Amino acid sequence: MRVLGIETSCDETGVALYDGERGLLAHAVYSQIPIHAEYGGVVPELASRDHVRKALPLIRQVLDEAGLTREDIDAVAFTAGPGLIGALLVGAALGRSLAWALGVPAVGVHHMEGHLLAPLLEDSAPDFPFVALLVSGGHTQLVDVTGVGRYRILGESLDDAAGEAFDKTAKILGLPYPGGPALSRVAEQGDPTRYRFPRPMTDRPGLDFSFSGLKTFALNTLREAEAEGGGGIDAQTRADIARAFEEAVVDTLVIKCRRALRETGRRRLVLAGGVSANRRLRARMGEALAAEGGEAHYPRPELCTDNGAMIAYAGWQRLAAGASEPLLFKPRARWPMEALAPLTPAIETEM
Repeated sequence: MRVLGIETSCDETGVALYDGERGLLAHAVYSQIPIHAEYGGVVPELASRDHVRKALPLIRQVLDEAGLTREDIDAVAFTAGPGLIGALLVGAALGRSLAWALGVPAVGVHHMEGHLLAPLLEDSAPDFPFVALLVSGGHTQLVDVTGVGRYRILGESLDDAAGEAFDKTAKILGLPYPGGPALSRVAEQGDPTRYRFPRPMTDRPGLDFSFSGLKTFALNTLREAEAEGGGGIDAQTRADIARAFEEAVVDTLVIKCRRALRETGRRRLVLAGGVSANRRLRARMGEALAAEGGEAHYPRPELCTDNGAMIAYAGWQRLAAGASEPLLFKPRARWPMEALAPLTPAIETEM
């Protein structure tokens, strides 16, 4: 079964074709960064309009790359939530309409389930069960995964998601949009010993996160440095603050993930979402888990950010199990992942 996947939950238009026998055939992503950079963040109305402009050309591009036509599509999967409701409506209306016109089934996919399952597209895909760290601009969650659709939330951010904290701190430091990648680039030049930020909520039991305080700590550190410098800071001080912030976020995520693996008895950890592409996080997490006999699994960097491949694959999983979307579809800006129907039997034992 060949599934066309359409992702339009925020500011990236993603389209992909996934074949149940041959794997990922083709995928393409159009990023709206140049549009939103002028405003320092995503403008929902502009995001929706650009999805309207770019979705159909991307579908044609992906079909051409795969050497297929619309008649070769067996089903359509689209992101039904969570996300910006206007952006979701574009992809959902296009996906459901295309499926109706072709006479094939359609299914709405949970955006975070797409991220969670993205590492299964790799040759080194982990077996169930595992713990997943979903870490992006909108979500930071630890999930115990025992099968497709069998998700138990272990902990999540009580305020800012990790990616959101990256973006806000980058803005405080005067870095360009998108802030997270810009902050990580600057942090490479930072002195890791000059400043030390707190590791929030690591000194108490539990698996929840809180990153808003790190943003405030960065702001106060910046103001103190500006006062010492007579009203400004040099590039090195900016890099040192960025490095201290990134180190604090990475350490916090590593501590919580190790704790989650110990509490669940799992050995495998999956990292997914935009922040999972962070090189410092990957290196630190890999070292920490290897020292304890654990494994860390990631999707390739291009599948960490929002993309159509993860939606096509998650859709294929649900379509193969008999799920489908009626003509009356319902995108959801908010959608708890635990509400998803399980598709496979729970696997509790490590292989």
